Amino acid sequence: MKTIHKVAVNTLITVMFLGLGGCSGMSTQGKNTAIGAGAGAIGGAVLTGGSTAGTIGGAAVGGVIGHEISK
Repeated sequence: MKTIHKVAVNTLITVMFLGLGGCSGMSTQGKNTAIGAGAGAIGGAVLTGGSTAGTIGGAAVGGVIGHEISK
């Protein structure tokens, strides 16, 4: 079960980084939100040992912080 979980987390991180490649037409605020969400997801996964809730929670918090910083 741990192997499946690690694969899922790594897949999520990879998809997020690939998604950031499509940010060229985004506003600065949109870019900061996406980067914050990606960094938050990684941080949440690391801090909670790869738990899904920690990853999603970290992404949500990071996205909000990235959005608010660029105002």
